[in-house]
Amino acid sequence: MKVYDDKHIKNVVFVGAHNSGKTTLAETMLFEAGLINRRGTVENKNTISDYHELEHERGASVYATPLHTEWRNYKINIIDTPGLDDFVGEIISSIRVADTIVTVLNAQHGVEIGTEIIWNYINTYHKPTLFVINQIDHAGANWEESLKSLKDLAGKNMVLIQYPLKIDGAQCIVDVLKMKCYKFGPEGGKPEKLEIPDDQKALAEELHNELVEKAAENDEELMELFFEKGTLNEDEMRAGVKAGMLNHDLYPVFCVSALHDMGSGRLMGFIDNVAPAADDLPPEQSVEGEILERSSEAPTALFVFKTIYQPSLGQITFFKVKAGTVKVGDRLENSRTGETEVLHQLFIMDGKKRETVSHLEVGDIGATLKLKSTETNDTLREAGSNVTIKPIKYPEPRTRKAIKAVNKNEEEKLSDALKKIHSQDPTVVIKYSKELRQQILGCQGELHLQTIKWVLNNTYGVEAEFSPPKIAYRETILRPSSANYRHKKQSGGAGQFGEVHLKIEPWYEGMPEPEGFNLRGKEEVDLPWGGKLVFYNCIVGGVIDARYLPSIKKGILEVMESGPLTGSYIRDVRVMVYDGKMHSVDSNDISFKIAGAHAFKEAFLNAKPKLLEPIQELTVRVPEDMVGNVMTDLQSRRSIIQGIDNENQYQILKATVPEAELFGYSTNLRSLTQGKATFSSNFAAFKSVPQNIQDTLVKKE
Repeated sequence: MKVYDDKHIKNVVFVGAHNSGKTTLAETMLFEAGLINRRGTVENKNTISDYHELEHERGASVYATPLHTEWRNYKINIIDTPGLDDFVGEIISSIRVADTIVTVLNAQHGVEIGTEIIWNYINTYHKPTLFVINQIDHAGANWEESLKSLKDLAGKNMVLIQYPLKIDGAQCIVDVLKMKCYKFGPEGGKPEKLEIPDDQKALAEELHNELVEKAAENDEELMELFFEKGTLNEDEMRAGVKAGMLNHDLYPVFCVSALHDMGSGRLMGFIDNVAPAADDLPPEQSVEGEILERSSEAPTALFVFKTIYQPSLGQITFFKVKAGTVKVGDRLENSRTGETEVLHQLFIMDGKKRETVSHLEVGDIGATLKLKSTETNDTLREAGSNVTIKPIKYPEPRTRKAIKAVNKNEEEKLSDALKKIHSQDPTVVIKYSKELRQQILGCQGELHLQTIKWVLNNTYGVEAEFSPPKIAYRETILRPSSANYRHKKQSGGAGQFGEVHLKIEPWYEGMPEPEGFNLRGKEEVDLPWGGKLVFYNCIVGGVIDARYLPSIKKGILEVMESGPLTGSYIRDVRVMVYDGKMHSVDSNDISFKIAGAHAFKEAFLNAKPKLLEPIQELTVRVPEDMVGNVMTDLQSRRSIIQGIDNENQYQILKATVPEAELFGYSTNLRSLTQGKATFSSNFAAFKSVPQNIQDTLVKKE
């Protein structure tokens, strides 16, 4: 196949809410360009894009799928993405490597919550964007409402290129850039070009003039031309629209019926003629702070934006060529691992179909197979070039579950499978908690979790059990307490003997030194789980040899690793060892370790022990008319509202909530707000558990 340079490569990503028609539009564009001779449908499970068995089961996109088409001497790389927020990792990674974002709306619904969520990511990346209102010929289509919702989303920067029109029952599209009317037959395809009807000329002229003005605003030379001539010609308008898209200040709006092949050819023509090419975007800065030279002669650098695993092929790695030219047989260094990867094969991927190529130029998107240690977000670079592409920042998990293999003999198999899943989808986070003795899986929601289950069962052949994760409580004390313990054991020969007297107190930063003791030594231990143990040697007269003090402290720390209330870590305690006894023959380290542990445990239980729970700082973005329901729900979760801010038609609620009350919150919030609210949370602090809840938790243990 022909290899294109970065001036003739257009990388576009299709984003939009579920059921907006992205997959159908991609299929139609491939058909229009002649790359396929028959269009598949989502319902018949035969589209190029949604080819995965899981997507066939769900009847919707789950994975981002790279495709390509060729149109009028340009190559258009298309990435078709899922429409559900649970699969946001697929969407973000695709936006990251695209040069133009095509946001598809369903004309029956206009801007939906999925569109709004994706719009936030589009604004973050500040990339050229155009809108396509799809299904204009559907009986339930509402152009005016769709347009109104789009204006609410994108504001004054959106500008109409087209609008739909019916003439004698036939679907037409009026193009105000070309000032033509396209009339389609019942089967769509190539339209009949007509003059704009007389009753539409005033509206078309008004929209045309608006387009001219917005195009002129984005370039000083065009603005001067506009003032001089009072208008712009078609080429000048294209240049102005392109400049506006590059500045993220102008969003062209098209209309199509992807299902019936109406308007897709004109859309592809605009992508070819106007949408920025890979060469047009500003150069990137590497992690090292250097400007990445976007040239085919520069040292080769690839950015891996996606990996998938197929049982028959192994790992398929998708990349964008950020610099240089990549060729079959190239040996490239992974900037993260330092290992050398050999690219034995290069492909252009269209769904599951692979087309072999010998090389790819800067700006292009391709794939390779069976790399040893390369994952999503990695940089592959020419040895010695010292270039690392800035990685994608993925959102934190919103749903967490404890996971283990149903068959204990498959724990290692499960662990290997989860590592591969994380490698392919970084929004799946796997951590083993030593404290909770659980493996915790974090993901984006219940649908995301269902796909992970499916992949574990069907791709890796392992059945997993999911359950609510335990809560990482802490234990501490509220008042001083003293205790002593004598450990004595005789079993013939040398025995064991150690006696320890100690006092414990709650510790806090800046508290005065203890009174009434002869302070001979002090050690502050920063505990790995947070907080401190402050350990004092207050022994007088040598009743306990100094060499046994570390063993006493070790015994105390062992108890602190598994507190007597719930088995949770103990924190923020100070201990004064002030008396005891030893035996010249039977005393040893183990004796004093045991005596110290028992004395500490007894003192702890008599010091009004208190359970602490982790508190999360929660931020909820919710539409104004739904704030009441969300606040009521939060109050039922023992939350404390910290404040409310305004953001357009949204309210930003900030609250502190016990982590124990957030289990299932993602699903509940989605249900309360029809999916229109989003949230994020971060650890804030440990705070006391209410006594009635503490009593219940202690009884469970």
